[in-house]
Amino acid sequence: MTIDMAKAKEDLYEAVNGEWLQTAQIPADRPATGGFNSLVDDIDKTLMDDFDAFLNKQKSSQDPRFNEMIKLYGLAKDFKRREQEGTAPLKKALQPLESLQSYADYQEHWAELLLNGTASPVVFDIDADMKNARVYALFAGAPSLILPEKNYYDPKNPQGPQLMQLWTSMMTTLLDKLGYEEKAAQKLIEETKRFDALLVPHVKSAEESADYSKMYNPQPLAEFAGHTSQLDLAAVVEELVGAEPDKVIVTEPKYLEALDQILAGHFEWFKSWLLVNAIRSMAGLLTDKLREINGRYSRALSGAKQPADQRKFAYRLARGTFDQVVGDYYGKTYFGPQAKADVHHMVEQMVKIYQQRLAKNDWLSEKTRTKAILKLDKLGIQVGYPDQIPALYDQLKVDAHATLLENMIQLGKTATKEMFGRWNQPVDRLRWEMSAATVNAYYHPFKNIIVFPAAILQAPFYSLKQTSSENYGGIGAVIAHEISHAFDNNGALFDEYGNLNNWWTKADLDHFKQLAQKMIAEFDGLPFAGQKVNGKLTVSENIADAGGLSCALAAAKEEKDFDAQRFFINWARIWRMKATDQYMQLLLSIDVHSPNKLRANVQAQNQDEFYQAFNVQAGDGMYLAPEKRVNIW
Repeated sequence: MTIDMAKAKEDLYEAVNGEWLQTAQIPADRPATGGFNSLVDDIDKTLMDDFDAFLNKQKSSQDPRFNEMIKLYGLAKDFKRREQEGTAPLKKALQPLESLQSYADYQEHWAELLLNGTASPVVFDIDADMKNARVYALFAGAPSLILPEKNYYDPKNPQGPQLMQLWTSMMTTLLDKLGYEEKAAQKLIEETKRFDALLVPHVKSAEESADYSKMYNPQPLAEFAGHTSQLDLAAVVEELVGAEPDKVIVTEPKYLEALDQILAGHFEWFKSWLLVNAIRSMAGLLTDKLREINGRYSRALSGAKQPADQRKFAYRLARGTFDQVVGDYYGKTYFGPQAKADVHHMVEQMVKIYQQRLAKNDWLSEKTRTKAILKLDKLGIQVGYPDQIPALYDQLKVDAHATLLENMIQLGKTATKEMFGRWNQPVDRLRWEMSAATVNAYYHPFKNIIVFPAAILQAPFYSLKQTSSENYGGIGAVIAHEISHAFDNNGALFDEYGNLNNWWTKADLDHFKQLAQKMIAEFDGLPFAGQKVNGKLTVSENIADAGGLSCALAAAKEEKDFDAQRFFINWARIWRMKATDQYMQLLLSIDVHSPNKLRANVQAQNQDEFYQAFNVQAGDGMYLAPEKRVNIW
């Protein structure tokens, strides 16, 4: 691909990716292509071929967990069998919900239904206690809405009614195919929408959810249970964790306060909501036609033109259920220990560079700087694939005689039980939250660890064929981005052990908040895909991008073959993406990341070296006056 160097002064992203954007084709079953997405597609093709080879006995594995996964893949691929089974598996699964007559009835079955994957008026989760991150705690939050985000329900948002109409149309067709009479189907749909509308005023928006510190609202069990007299919250909690916890951490306090008025007098609506959610979550595991209908709303949201084919559906289901097992296979087969050691070294180098930059930081006091460096000293680094897979995967068994739906309910139940079993146990810092076959990376603030799965450690992010500057503009910036999350507006609130604990002096924290405000202002309101960027929603990722790019640039400069142009060109290349308008608009509403093009361009504009590298002058499209450039780390 040729790069228009003159154009880089006007639009770096277009200069690097313009030619590719003109010819790139978005796969019919996907909302986007390029960068991360292209690597995902390549890995999917490789693993699907491997899965087929194992299924057809051309290859064999000594790992019983992997063989269970292949068994599930084979079962999910057998659409002929599901055609014969028809809707019977779903009707059987819905029986316990159909027979509910009251909240008292529901209470009796609540824990069991929750373990089986049924929607719940309170969503429970187990994670590290944010104030005592060495122990797992119980969290309680709100269920999901029909529309992707609270703001879609705003009367000023024209997309809301359009999407609700699409959802209604899909549910009407789906219920008809499942054998519901028109009147009964209409009642189910209308009552579900009414119950959904009761939730809307009380749940957090995506912007509010992006503030981690507001998630921590611990309540003694008695106070938590007092939020409603319609259901016994204490009883279900004790049933789920097998004991009486001293506290529940409430992530959505406003919702819990409104729970009683949401439930009171609305049992019929609630029951319809349970049934419709159950149908939505299970219909895709029946016939191919029902799978196609059940995906219509999601495809309308993302702009994907058609569902994944049968083979890809089976692959995604098996891989998603056994994600750590597939990650282990992918990491050991396609990555290996040598690459693991190489990249681990690169991460250590980047941490060193970060420490040096903190040591020279001119706006932090000595006290805060020492704590920041200590946080980096304690940072856990995980690269490639984990040394051990959680014991959960030894428990996941597939029954070839049972239906696909029965198997998925049972597998989900085993995983959910294992999760609740972790309550009050010591936190396993080495447990991965992401498969090694996932093209991504993450920082976990409650554990103070950074994780780089094997799948992202390839071109254009990282390759031995690329120059050091290209690698630093790719994986180097991603590594430093994840380190920067330890010091973004969320991560900065957690100490070296992952505890929510203020380690800043007041003056330093105030100064940091002012800098974060500048980052909010830099992105807020930028036009994209006919809408505008929300600077508050995206601030933590923008801070991490800025810190990541600055730090990777400092590391690249240490190399003998440093080339600033190659560094920034690869930075722009990793963000290349061609997406449907619907998908870009959806991301603007719910994603904590800014649009890829703006990540590439705005962060380059914040770096003085970019101007020298491409001779950018005042009046050029990429020019940003020095006083407007935002740099935090």
